[in-house]
Amino acid sequence: MRVTNASTYRNFTSSVNNVHLALNKSMNKVSSGEAYERASDAPLAYFEGKKIDGLYQDTLTKSALIKDISNRIYQQELGARTIQDIISSSGGAKNKVQFAITDTTSDASLQTTMEDLLQKQQEIVDALNVQYADYFVFGGNDYKNAPFSLEQTTTGPVLTYTHQFPGDANPTVIKMPLEKNATTGDYEFNIAAGDMANIKRAMQEQGRIDVGYGTIFDHDTLLDTFTGGLNLLTGITSDAAASGNITDADIKSALDSSAFAVVAKATQYISDYLNNKPTTADTNAAMDEKLRGVLEEMTGAEQTLSTVYSDLGNKYRLLETTESRLKTKADNLTKQYADKLGADPYEAIMEMYNNNYAYNAALKVGSQLMSSSLFDFVR
Repeated sequence: MRVTNASTYRNFTSSVNNVHLALNKSMNKVSSGEAYERASDAPLAYFEGKKIDGLYQDTLTKSALIKDISNRIYQQELGARTIQDIISSSGGAKNKVQFAITDTTSDASLQTTMEDLLQKQQEIVDALNVQYADYFVFGGNDYKNAPFSLEQTTTGPVLTYTHQFPGDANPTVIKMPLEKNATTGDYEFNIAAGDMANIKRAMQEQGRIDVGYGTIFDHDTLLDTFTGGLNLLTGITSDAAASGNITDADIKSALDSSAFAVVAKATQYISDYLNNKPTTADTNAAMDEKLRGVLEEMTGAEQTLSTVYSDLGNKYRLLETTESRLKTKADNLTKQYADKLGADPYEAIMEMYNNNYAYNAALKVGSQLMSSSLFDFVR
């Protein structure tokens, strides 16, 4: 009798453990929604599911990345729009210059106009230094250094460009003073040849990222998320700067007619007039002629900014479209995954209840089967 009970206990314990294991498995199936726990349960379905899961995770990663890039490009749009407004709004630089041309009686009003234009120069620099999170959106590969700074000197403004190229231990600093050309009498940037090479190098930087638009196997099809401050001012894209068709003279000319330069030129022409006012009857004719030329350049600067702004808007819309497509893809992958590895919820719940009922019944049987007797305590 003693041997029979021990054998029965062992068989019963093994059976209860199997029922409990089946219960746990069915509970996991209900909670996870997965029909299989390991590859051996259904090898083909399991590995197809792993492939779908990899695609799904890649889709989620790209969707999260798109939000960050969209916000950065949106800040770039705002920066371009702000500079355009500084030039063309009702109280913008163009109206100030037009007023300076028509005002022939008051040096005080010209002084006020000049001071206003000085402020607008700083506003343009501030717009070029706009930040998103902890990096500068017009900094290209250099996200930690403010790309532009401005200093007003007795001879004119000095625009400084700071950029740390990849692999360099320290940032490169390029000073671009706006000075009068002794031959033409026009104001233009004075840029050293070595500095021009670095400017061109910075304008060639790109930030192409695989976010589901284009293909990673063709670099040129990926979206370029960088727009450097120099690219914004000149309207020269990174592709154009790297093509070999753009010369140093082209870049210099574009900088001399950029939004910052034309506002600074107007400021300097008014300053020259106030500081060296002629005594002839037509006292401001020379200034008027220079300012009329600046007005034409301002129109060109507006068009350049408008083109860059439109390009940024197109990139933003592409990202929105790509994000929508990725969401649809994620939904499709979820359905595919459920079809391959998903457990039928009603079937899984019924299986869990059946196993739970069987387990409870086994415990009740065990409570009756394993009642203690005097022989259980005899050794």
